[in-house]
Amino acid sequence: HVQLVESGGGSVQTGGSLRLACVYSGRTYYMAWFRQIPGNERERETVATIDILGETAYADSVKGRFTISRDNANNMVWQQMNSLKPEDTGMYYCAGGYKGGSYLAPSAWTYWGQGTQVTVS
Repeated sequence: HVQLVESGGGSVQTGGSLRLACVYSGRTYYMAWFRQIPGNERERETVATIDILGETAYADSVKGRFTISRDNANNMVWQQMNSLKPEDTGMYYCAGGYKGGSYLAPSAWTYWGQGTQVTVS
């Protein structure tokens, strides 16, 4: 069983930056950041993924602005978010335990953190 705890959310102005952190227990090959946008509480969208070797993938909406990274020795995953826009506002979740299928689907992930709120105005 993997437990995940996010931190680092907050309120920033357009163009600002935030760095999200996720500490996890156990071992998980793939990690991801999802976000849930206000008004769309039924759907979480993939923001970025990273495997244990450091291979990354990003949603088109955040490419060039967000960077996902991880420290396997210390069980940490980060997401550096630059040039933030109001449409980046949402609850951000760290996920692990990829089960297979489309990594874009929340159902493909087993473990979730409690989320950290990001507000851009």
